[in-house]
Amino acid sequence: MNVSIDKIEQESWKDSAIHNLDGRIKLILTIMIIVYSVYTTDLIILLILEIYLIILLLISKVSIGFFAKRILLILPFGGFLAVFQPFIKPGAILYTLPLGLTITYDGVLFGVLLISRLIVCLSAIVLLSSVTPIETIVNSMRKLGFPKIMSMILSMTIRYLFVFYDELDTIRKAQKSRSFSIWNKKTSYFWRLKQVGYTIMMLFLKSFEKGEKVYYSMLSRGYTGESVSYRKENPIMKMDYLFLILTLILVFSIEIIHLNGII
Repeated sequence: MNVSIDKIEQESWKDSAIHNLDGRIKLILTIMIIVYSVYTTDLIILLILEIYLIILLLISKVSIGFFAKRILLILPFGGFLAVFQPFIKPGAILYTLPLGLTITYDGVLFGVLLISRLIVCLSAIVLLSSVTPIETIVNSMRKLGFPKIMSMILSMTIRYLFVFYDELDTIRKAQKSRSFSIWNKKTSYFWRLKQVGYTIMMLFLKSFEKGEKVYYSMLSRGYTGESVSYRKENPIMKMDYLFLILTLILVFSIEIIHLNGII
């Protein structure tokens, strides 16, 4: 799956109704959807939220294939927790497997709930990053009053992601020019694993050296922990408020219908 940082930034600069929304509104909506998806235990509500996010994706003209690739890349990091739930959560036994393993009904339901929550949360985050430039997200956090250290760390992380990516791309090109391929089965598996270890070590060493140079350059230009970044003041437009209100109405309507037992 070829998902580069440059490609993510290109998608975020497209022109659409969702792209043109104020960054603060998009950030609030993302947090709201994540909190609500974690709060609810109803799979139908999670399905409705996912459909809503897909509709926003279609309006934003972001590539569905690119959107799906990004989710699939991140999903395994949290999805493995859901996979183990049928085996560890007590409840009515559905199947008995060899070695005394059992699959429980409650475990299956809880596992499905976890993976559904994860998909909705990842969809919201990926959609936000696909329709909002990274720097806009950081500035929106500052304008909304997020802790200063949080926005500063995120801002530095964003800049160093590009440094990491450039360094990794240089190392991979050097390896390719020497006919190295991690998928080449003609070479020893342990030798390939060793080369990957060298690559990771070299990546961190190069990034550390460049990080020191950048930090000393910042200090020489008067940077301190109390430094204030320039923020252009952009008023929130009526369309932004309208979009926020419509989304709030949708969420509250779903919750009211759920409490009344309709879904």
